[in-house]
Amino acid sequence: MTKIDMTQIFGDFTDTLPDGQEGLTMVFSPTSVPLKQRWRNNGLSADFMADYFATFFPGSEEANCETVTQEQVKSAVSFIANELLENAMKFNDESLPQPISIRLQMDSHRLVFLATNSVHPQRAKQFQQFIQELTTSDPSELYLCHLEKDPEDTNENLSGLGLLTMINDYQAKLGWKFEMVDQNPDEIAVTTMVQLTV
Repeated sequence: MTKIDMTQIFGDFTDTLPDGQEGLTMVFSPTSVPLKQRWRNNGLSADFMADYFATFFPGSEEANCETVTQEQVKSAVSFIANELLENAMKFNDESLPQPISIRLQMDSHRLVFLATNSVHPQRAKQFQQFIQELTTSDPSELYLCHLEKDPEDTNENLSGLGLLTMINDYQAKLGWKFEMVDQNPDEIAVTTMVQLTV
């Protein structure tokens, strides 16, 4: 069986975020409603986060050309949060009792998203291989390459288009942390971090 080290970090991931910053966390329990039945609610959850954080930015009429507007923030937050939730639910190991969570935190110059879910060790290794490709390739070329893949290909490999869109369209920085849950090598928590400069 494939094993994973205690903790592995990839990309732009940091555990040292400032305390006391404005933040919002949503947690989805796998024991109440099957997570895949909640897919239709991902957009609602993402839009709620977008509406909440947009209030911290000036409206279009108040903004000058160098200011990020409410509409820009809403669009970016809604897209990124929705993609993170969809990926977390799609690849979550439903045999494990760990909840899925998403947190959005704001500091003076950036928004930081943290989405956490559990994965099987084999799926974790496959995802790490994709991350290696993502972090060592030109994101624009990789995006085109993934667009050209056969749409009839039904294997469960991560397409990565959402993550590539975050990098290409929003200039986001992405990072990941993989760690065992309760020292159990068969239970891996993966946290995806997306940092968006505002």
